[in-house]
Order: sequence, then C-alpha cells, then structure tokens
Amino acid sequence: MSLSSVASKTFTSALAGVALAAGTMIVPVAVNAVEAHRAKNITITAHRGASAYAPENTLAAFALGIEQRADWIESDVQATEDGELVLMHDTTLARTTDVEQRFPGRSPWNVRDFTLAEIRTLDAGSWFSREYAGEKVPTLKEMVRLVRPTRSGILMELKSPELYPGIEKQVAAEFDSFPGYVRSAVRAGRLGVQSFDFDSMKTYKRVQPEMPVGLLGTPAYADLDSFTWADQINPHFGSFDAGYVARVHALGMHIHSWTVDDAETMGAVLDRGVDGIITNNPDVLREVIGGRRTFSLDLADAA
Repeated sequence: MSLSSVASKTFTSALAGVALAAGTMIVPVAVNAVEAHRAKNITITAHRGASAYAPENTLAAFALGIEQRADWIESDVQATEDGELVLMHDTTLARTTDVEQRFPGRSPWNVRDFTLAEIRTLDAGSWFSREYAGEKVPTLKEMVRLVRPTRSGILMELKSPELYPGIEKQVAAEFDSFPGYVRSAVRAGRLGVQSFDFDSMKTYKRVQPEMPVGLLGTPAYADLDSFTWADQINPHFGSFDAGYVARVHALGMHIHSWTVDDAETMGAVLDRGVDGIITNNPDVLREVIGGRRTFSLDLADAA
C-alpha cells in the first residue's frame, strides 16, 4: 500500500465516528489527503512569466518567474515582418507597448506588420508600471539564453500560427540553434510547445518529433482517444472535472490547467489530479503546494 493510501485511510478512519454522528461526508477529506501527497509532482508554470508582478512576456517577468522557482516559463511566439521570432501574446502590439504613440499611422499595429528593429524601439514595460519603463519586447532567442542556464524550463505557445505559415519549422530551428538544448531540456522535462491550433501541433510533431506538444483547450471526453499523438491536454480550469483528468491520464497524456491565480481555486484544481497549473502567480501556487505537502506528511507521521 502506498504512503498516500495509508495516510488517507488513517485520517478517514480517525474522523469516521465524528462524521457519522454528524451526518457529514468524509470522502472529500480523504481525497485531499491523497492529492496533498501527490502535490510534490505538480508542475508550476509561470504564465507569460510572473506576470502578476512584472509586465507580461518580458525578460523581467521571465526572470521573476525563475526567481519564484517556476518549473516552466510560458510565453507566446509570433513572427515580425522580417521573419524574426518575438514574444507577444496579442497579435497587435497596442495593449502592451507604446506603439500607438510611436507609430500613430499604422493601425491596427499588428506584430507581423513591424520589423524587429521597429519593435525594438517600443516600451513594453511602462503600461504595467513606471518601474519597468523601457522594458523591451524580447525575442525567442533571448528567452532561451535567459532560461537555459537555470532550473526552469520553457513552455512556448505558437500564437495564431495560421498568420505565420511555416512558423513551426522556424521555432524548431531556433531551438535547434542552441546545440544540445532540445535533447537535454526535453529529457529533463524542461521544454515543450503548445497551441490552440491542433493542426499546427501536428505539424510541429512532424518537424521535431522529440518535442512534447500540448493542445490548449478542452476536447470532448469522447474524442480524447483521437489526440493521443499529443503529449498534453491543457484546458481552462473551469472546463473539466476529475473524470476528464483520469481519462487523459489513462490515454498516456498529461494535463496542465490555466490560468489559475487564487489559492482556493488552485486547491480545487489540484484535487482533480492535474499534472500542473499555469498561473500568473507562481509564488502563490508554490505556497499552496507546500502547504498540501506538509499536510500530507503530517498525516503520514500520524499514521
């Protein structure tokens, strides 16, 4: 019998008499005990970096995510007019840079309509805080250089790949430009790509078969067995239950849920058995996981 099973059964037995007398259920407590023990395996992914505290998709946010000991740093990749790979969530530069002030006549300010040199002139930090004034839109290459020497990994979303034909090959080539990086990072569980565009992920898997690929969204339960070519199913936290997680696992895939920022919801999502959570607050998630692990160990000691 596993340690988690012993802890769960011991705790449940200890409460059984009280629970029966009060007419209450004890199953949720037992489930929490089991999941608390499993929490040590949860992957913490910093969504666009530690973006609750620094401007999203900037080197500052990535560095803070690393400092907060995120297992993965998540970002979004798109291509410039001259074919360079930059990290930006929106297909337009307007929300998170001063592009409207610098280039007022070029609405709607799409990423693909600007060269890298032009994008380099933009301030990607002041919209968030004066503290980050002058922060730049980074390239994929800059992110790899920052993250590679650390214990964190990279989870890269191909954003709107239909706008950038061939971006799968381009991203794969950029990763491959760092000798030995893909092989070592994948082996260590520190590299992956994902997208809402499932066809793009199929293409990526053909281009770079060793790369883990994730499907963003919540495919129907009945259709999950048709997606086993992927490595991850990564749904919104409000779109699935524990049964869905069990099915994903039974098919040999992992499941990482997004975007979960408060401790209570983190706990509820962890109780479903997910492999990881994508959050703007990696420090909060680490505290939640640490608390659950302590609770589990206390139960084991009591047993």
